[in-house]
Amino acid sequence: MNEITLDIAAPDDWHVHLRDDEMLDAVAPYTASTFRHAVVMPNLRPPVTSTAAAAAYRDRILAAAGPDARADFTPVMVLYLNDDLDVADMLAGAADGVVFGAKYYPAGATTNSAAGGSSLLGFRSTLEAMAGAGLPLLVHAESTDPGIDLFDREAHFIEHQLLPVVEAIPELRVTVEHISTRAGLDIVREHAQVGGSITPHHLTCDRTDLLANGMRPHLYCKPVINSAEERIAIAEAATSGDPSFFYGTDSAPHPLSAKEADKVAAGIFNAPYALEVVAELFHELGALDQLEGFVSHHGADHYGVARASAKVRLTRRADADVEPTDALFTADGTEVRIFGAEAAARWSWEPLAD
Repeated sequence: MNEITLDIAAPDDWHVHLRDDEMLDAVAPYTASTFRHAVVMPNLRPPVTSTAAAAAYRDRILAAAGPDARADFTPVMVLYLNDDLDVADMLAGAADGVVFGAKYYPAGATTNSAAGGSSLLGFRSTLEAMAGAGLPLLVHAESTDPGIDLFDREAHFIEHQLLPVVEAIPELRVTVEHISTRAGLDIVREHAQVGGSITPHHLTCDRTDLLANGMRPHLYCKPVINSAEERIAIAEAATSGDPSFFYGTDSAPHPLSAKEADKVAAGIFNAPYALEVVAELFHELGALDQLEGFVSHHGADHYGVARASAKVRLTRRADADVEPTDALFTADGTEVRIFGAEAAARWSWEPLAD
């Protein structure tokens, strides 16, 4: 098999968790060296609910970005939508170029979501103000009703919480984050103001990978990786060229001790090999001609951001003759497992001079 090379516009990551402190220092350089924009999730402890907190967090991210960061690397800051968020402060932060939008977490749905809400439509006045100012709403679309089957919770949330908001406030730009089911694909396709981000792990794994032949805790995330049928539908959407779907890694590091525990933390750390994983999937599906749109263009268009002029070159080696590491260590010795080493054995990439 011959080597393959592909030049694309610099990619963006429209959903990433960078954490804070030692973990931030360890993981931020991977995102900063790969992606032009990174929409940084606000679910810290305490959550990022003010312009001042967002600005301070952005400064910490830039300080941690490392010497190999892209010259155009830009942390994109969103506020945590809850009762502590002050609308006037959010709008002032947006006017100052600090605040990009807001993220909604159902309380208890995932990591550091205890401060989230119980009803998305309960924030209607805030959402209307966001729509008026052109600020997007990013949504973790997952029901927390214990009576709903785990694999049906995205569909239930979309039907009972997100769809009423989309229909009540059609001017509001919405992103269904980390789509894991056809229900997520459907609401995007049926509403022009709704876009959807898709992760490398939901593109390439299904619940058989997670549960067959022994539970693999490093593939546990929220929303949970779903059936093979759902994965195939998601992959078809991502590779279709539909501009409503775009890349968000949802890279979410946890210490090894939290992933290999009685109660496993939800999250997959994929930032080091995120681009390689999605390139290999597009290659397998014969869709490399659609890769640039998915990782570089569609998200920028959805958010009204200029497309990148800088380029990167991806290369698929004829032989998988390297063994990428599958772990990193923070300064205090904490181990974090990395998703995607198998794809990284095939692919490499490098920035191209302007």
